[in-house]
Amino acid sequence: MASVRVNPATNKLFLDFRYQSKRYREYTQLGNTKRNVARLEKLGEKIEMEIQSGTFCYYEHFPESASGKRFAAEALQQQTSQLVTAALMTGQPLIGQQTSRLPATPTFMDFAEEWFQESKVGWRESHTKNVQNMIKKHYLPCFGEKEVGCITRAEVLKFRSDLTKVPGRNKNSEGLSANRINKIMNPLKQILDEAADRFEFTTPFARIKPLKVPRSDVQPFTLGEVLRIIDTVREDYKNYYIVRFFTGMRTGEIDGLQWKYVDFERRQILVRETVVAGEVEYTKTDSSQRAIQMSEQVYQALKRQYKATSLVSKFVFCNLKGLPLDHNNVTKRIWYPLLARLKLEKRRPYQSRHTAATLWLAAGEAPEWIAMQMGHSNTEMLFKVYSRFVPNLTRRDGSAFERLLEQKLEELEG
Repeated sequence: MASVRVNPATNKLFLDFRYQSKRYREYTQLGNTKRNVARLEKLGEKIEMEIQSGTFCYYEHFPESASGKRFAAEALQQQTSQLVTAALMTGQPLIGQQTSRLPATPTFMDFAEEWFQESKVGWRESHTKNVQNMIKKHYLPCFGEKEVGCITRAEVLKFRSDLTKVPGRNKNSEGLSANRINKIMNPLKQILDEAADRFEFTTPFARIKPLKVPRSDVQPFTLGEVLRIIDTVREDYKNYYIVRFFTGMRTGEIDGLQWKYVDFERRQILVRETVVAGEVEYTKTDSSQRAIQMSEQVYQALKRQYKATSLVSKFVFCNLKGLPLDHNNVTKRIWYPLLARLKLEKRRPYQSRHTAATLWLAAGEAPEWIAMQMGHSNTEMLFKVYSRFVPNLTRRDGSAFERLLEQKLEELEG
């Protein structure tokens, strides 16, 4: 039975039906109104009747869709084959008839657009923009006009090889990293695999494995270095870095932290959302949804921050307009100059997260407790990434880290 559904990403209607034992979705530009729903329902009823009677002609209803073009090409190819057969049987020349091979699959451009519209419903906004940019910047210049079913494995491998020559973000880099290339190749694989499944051809991605990504070692700060950073940083960023270093929050999580998720009574930070490219979104994974226990230092820092920003913004850490901090701006203007001033090795701000984990491990906290604070679903990542920082662990409540930090502060003050 044909169904009229709404694309939540665009609030436009689409028709969902089955034909020849396969499911098809045809998207429209019709808004979600009662009148438009009624129009599509009437069309759906007509299509169902034609399917049952054997008179349904896909490309007559949807001539511009990728599936419609495919069915049209198949019909023309079948018609040409019949004409050729008849000519051979009768001995008559085939005059004025096109006998060259007709496209059996849509162009990559058309199918990629159809796949994108179908897939983005379940994506985060940031991922949607990222994939859209990959299609436009990388895929279409190389594969756009090719039939999706005619793209070869050799062409895919050449495409990947050419990516190594694309300049990376770092002007001094020779090209894109293996990790970045793998991320670009992944949606392309999904597009070609889906096309192969729908149009019944062998995917050109067969036997193509991701590039090996060199394992990167974490570079956490020592507790002494952390305290120097906090003592030296600009006053208006002191609370920010206390929370960063002593909670293990990701950059997007702390930049997107809102006051409604700060529970002073229970001394918990509730991680529920994150900021990506200036937009507030759901956290990276379901396991990232967590409650972080505030140490005394974090609790006092957030109390001070509450007096500074709670009346001007819903965000804990914000700019003068009350908007979330721009992490690129903070990194360039605050973070790197601070490290240079302290003559510390240049490291990404994300190392503050690794620092929190290693400090907890050094204090003897239990892996299960640390994993929960970090937003890991289990302790596997903890031991994999921080194995050389793991001592004999027994405690589970965060008190060991409290004592270590208080002791160090007392030593400095004394």
